[in-house]
Amino acid sequence: MKRKREIMSKETEIKSAIQELSLLTKLISNNNNNNIGVSYIPTRPFLSLCTLIVQVLDKIGPTMVVLRQDVYKNIQRLEMVYDSDPATYSNLLEILKKDAVERNAKSNNSCSKAVLWLARSLDFMAALLQHIAIDPRQSMEQIVANSYEMTLKPWHGWISATAYKVALKLLPDTNMFINLLMAKGEHFDILREEIQALVSLLLPLVQDLHSILYILTITSYLALDNSR
Repeated sequence: MKRKREIMSKETEIKSAIQELSLLTKLISNNNNNNIGVSYIPTRPFLSLCTLIVQVLDKIGPTMVVLRQDVYKNIQRLEMVYDSDPATYSNLLEILKKDAVERNAKSNNSCSKAVLWLARSLDFMAALLQHIAIDPRQSMEQIVANSYEMTLKPWHGWISATAYKVALKLLPDTNMFINLLMAKGEHFDILREEIQALVSLLLPLVQDLHSILYILTITSYLALDNSR
């Protein structure tokens, strides 16, 4: 029992995300071996990964509530379609094709928009973790600002951008955030290695998502309004 508690105490969100991503990558690879490009992304493991993003954002505190709510809302939207017919929608691409058939992709409440913004949120999370791994001496304000500028800002209108500017003033100390990410007794060098492993798995997935959305757009399956 004591051993089990020790193992659970060392299971951080970063470690869990690496496990989810490893599974997701393996499933994608096994199902796409005989195809050109990516034609299969398992819906449930993808949504499990996105849920872990919410848990990491929770550690930053209430200042990330705008992004957190957006991620959670998009997860729920996809879950509703998946739960309506798990066999049909076990592949995320089938959900996107459903939007295309129903000519619903441009709707603000479409699943296509949900996938697009989840991909961008993953971009943001990857950038944030990379900044921490490269230079943990930076303030959280600078880390979040740089990550936001690189990923989400180009797609945000002034209302969303203003909300993030306010959030920057209420961020926790970088060391506090790092301690929340690490397992008890863990050294930062271990966390850095875990972050690098996570990002190396995450970026190819996000690139695949963007490529899929782009291909569907230029082939007239989708017509996404990219900004917010």
